[in-house]
Amino acid sequence: MTRMTVAELLSSDKFLQEVTLKGWVRTFRANRFIALNDGSTLNNIQCVVDFENTDESVLKRITTSAAVSVKGTLTESQGKGQTVEIQVSEIEILGDSNPEEYPIQPKKHSFEFLRENAHLRIRTNTFSAVMRLRSALSFAVHKYFTENGFYNFHAPIITGSDAEGAGEMFNVTTLDVENLPKTDDGAIDRSKDFFGKTTNLTVSGQLEAETYAMALGKVYTFGPTFRAENSNTTRHLSEFWMIEPEVAFNNLDDNMDLAEDFIKSVVSYVLQNCKDDLAFLDNRLTQEDKSKPVIERNEMSLLEKLNFVVDNNFKRVSYTEAIDILRNSKPNKKKKFQYLINEWGADLQSEHERYLVEKHFKCPVILFDYPANIKAFYMRLNEDGKTVRAMDVLFPGIGEIVGGSQREERLDVLQQKMAELGIEEKELWWYLDTRKFGTAVHSGFGLGFERLVQFTTGMGNIRDVIPYPRTPQNAEF
Repeated sequence: MTRMTVAELLSSDKFLQEVTLKGWVRTFRANRFIALNDGSTLNNIQCVVDFENTDESVLKRITTSAAVSVKGTLTESQGKGQTVEIQVSEIEILGDSNPEEYPIQPKKHSFEFLRENAHLRIRTNTFSAVMRLRSALSFAVHKYFTENGFYNFHAPIITGSDAEGAGEMFNVTTLDVENLPKTDDGAIDRSKDFFGKTTNLTVSGQLEAETYAMALGKVYTFGPTFRAENSNTTRHLSEFWMIEPEVAFNNLDDNMDLAEDFIKSVVSYVLQNCKDDLAFLDNRLTQEDKSKPVIERNEMSLLEKLNFVVDNNFKRVSYTEAIDILRNSKPNKKKKFQYLINEWGADLQSEHERYLVEKHFKCPVILFDYPANIKAFYMRLNEDGKTVRAMDVLFPGIGEIVGGSQREERLDVLQQKMAELGIEEKELWWYLDTRKFGTAVHSGFGLGFERLVQFTTGMGNIRDVIPYPRTPQNAEF
């Protein structure tokens, strides 16, 4: 007899068929009713045990989170809230679970407690819903790029370059840190290291992806990236996943078109294919809001936010126009912003980005043409000499979700910008080569996958949308 999943059985109308199902016990009540879940869906299926003809020793072993195999007949349910149930003819305990030791009880737990038990939190409704959505979003990402002629490019994880110029990178070494080899001038002798030079975990695959776009036309990376930034916020991780498309011959307008179309596509995919999980998370967020002061509540439900993104055209606004709007806004004039906007050149914060999206334009916003001195060296310099062809996509509730630019394709300008920032040409000789041999306009962007999952699931902390979060002082599991 073929084993079926809970999802398959709950959508079945073939009553009186004999079925086999394996899963984990969520609850067991009245020595008769098992709520069984196998991870295929948020919902449980009720399995009705004939307790009079079931060995008492077996009944005692049916506890929360025990793994069991049941055989029986699929019947139309007589109870409320379910359409089908299994009349059990045979049950086997595959793995016991001690109810006195099992930490995830059928009650509400704090997210902090669940992070401490991240290996088991996936067995809760919230985290199973989040991780199914994460999986669906991952599939939607690959689906979109594949259907639009992109090639998946695997950027190196170990690198000798710093794409962002931030310096907050994890060093990779095989040297004995207790007995480091030194040069005559007392510096660490990196020639003795595994790669013969200083190497780090990558912060971005962008620079390498650019080289491939200049031969394959359209590529994208989707892999792990790392930042050694000592940030303990709800929006930062030390290890996270990045989506980075790069397209030859695309200018900034093309790049903005791509970002908008891509985001709308992946959000539409989960709206169409993850309805049960989204409905559960939407209700969770609504119930959570009820316990907050009115001023802290979300203005839109989760489903409203997702449809808000899909149904609205993204408003394109220059940085200069945005600064004027923010400078003259009520929160700025009344000093409600934590970071007041006084002059052109300010680096926008999440509160400013959310004001533009949620209060002023009331739609997703793409800001472009930022001051050159607050953006990376590889962004194309505009003719005014003070702004670059950068873009950020801003969303409700989260602020920036995408950052990108038209890349600087002119060798002389790129060399000058590197010199001004103290970036040595010998470290990026291969990157400069793409500007020597068939250079062309090209553009791309980066989207932190966990930010996308956080937005789509409505979770308040980014640590709750990745299986095992890596943050300062925390590398458990």
